[in-house]
Amino acid sequence: MTRFEVVRDPLWNNIRLDPEALAVVDTPAVQRLRYVRQLGHAFLVYPGATHSRFEHALGTYHLARRVLDALEDAGDVRPDAAERTRLKLAALLHDIGHYPFSHALEEAGLPRHEALAASHLTSGALAARLTELGTPAERLLPLIRGEARGPLVGLVAGSLDVDKLDYLSRDAWMCGVPYGVIDVDRLLSALTVAAGPDGRPTLALHEKGLAALESLLFAKYQMYRNVYWHHAVRSATGMFKRLVRCAIAGGRLSPEAVALATDDGLIHELMGDDPTGLARALRERRLAKRALDLPATDLPPATPPWPSDDPDLLEGVENRLAQELGLASGELFLDFPAKTDMLALDLPLVKRDGAVTQLAGADAGAHLGLPRVAAELYRSARRLRVFVMAPAAVPAKRIVDLVMAPREDVAARLERGGSLLTNG
Repeated sequence: MTRFEVVRDPLWNNIRLDPEALAVVDTPAVQRLRYVRQLGHAFLVYPGATHSRFEHALGTYHLARRVLDALEDAGDVRPDAAERTRLKLAALLHDIGHYPFSHALEEAGLPRHEALAASHLTSGALAARLTELGTPAERLLPLIRGEARGPLVGLVAGSLDVDKLDYLSRDAWMCGVPYGVIDVDRLLSALTVAAGPDGRPTLALHEKGLAALESLLFAKYQMYRNVYWHHAVRSATGMFKRLVRCAIAGGRLSPEAVALATDDGLIHELMGDDPTGLARALRERRLAKRALDLPATDLPPATPPWPSDDPDLLEGVENRLAQELGLASGELFLDFPAKTDMLALDLPLVKRDGAVTQLAGADAGAHLGLPRVAAELYRSARRLRVFVMAPAAVPAKRIVDLVMAPREDVAARLERGGSLLTNG
């Protein structure tokens, strides 16, 4: 195959699809991504945020192609044709296992989408095309999961991967907000290959790209604060998580069916049999309202992780709080999202004199200003919220005390059947 096609894209203008992309892009597994929105329920706040995982996949492929071309032109690395194909296909297919409605269902306790990629890559037309290309699933999965070794694996999964460059830029563009402005051209031109901490060659950044890297980190912070964790987006996410969990628990839906669904297909299924009423409420944008909204800066710096990583415990807590506040089960949602690696870095920096140092942890603060205040920026982006479907007076101090309690203590209080809003 020698032909190629060009796709017009609102963000990157022209995206060239080489033969390996054309071989897989029209398979059902990839086409499903056309009907999976990139930002889940964010369109309820930002009407333009209806862009899909398919568009993002094409953009990520495009940037991977540009980086490989730039590295080869600079003489930094010359991967063979098979490795180029593998890297570009991994970029194109990195979200192949993604659920409908963004990351909400991973928060709800379903397996991460990277873990689901295998079922899509090893079955059906996509698997057949990958085998024909000499790039079967077992060669792509380690790249998609961030488990591969090699000088260019950071292109697909790393602290400066093409996934981030596309989604931050695309999400901001489609939402119509000025927060995701990144100097992508400067970043791409500053990428190189250098020795990592273990002495092996790996993707690195030249010192001339530091300002552009800082623009990426600040864009990420701004997008989480203003878009991804917007109060109405988080309200809809909480409602949707409860809706799907109830459908699965009631046997009306299986996790396997959810993993293969599209946004509209899933919401149609949920509306067909919805004893909670949440599906129609979401469809009509009747969102749960904020009864409590506190910045994380009002809480102690170290907060237990259970509100964001233990959906079973969280649902039990929500139900008990609803009962204590005179609400029905499923009418209260506690939300305290976390992303501890939001502003994390881990890649080599090549200085102008050729010396190599590592941009990671506290050491990154020697070269960039933002990492020095990363902990405070992260805390300022987070908010502790309680959403309710009916009016209720939520005691702020009691909720803070509850959220600050260790997981084991909260679980024990639930088990005993005692109040969560008293010290007992």
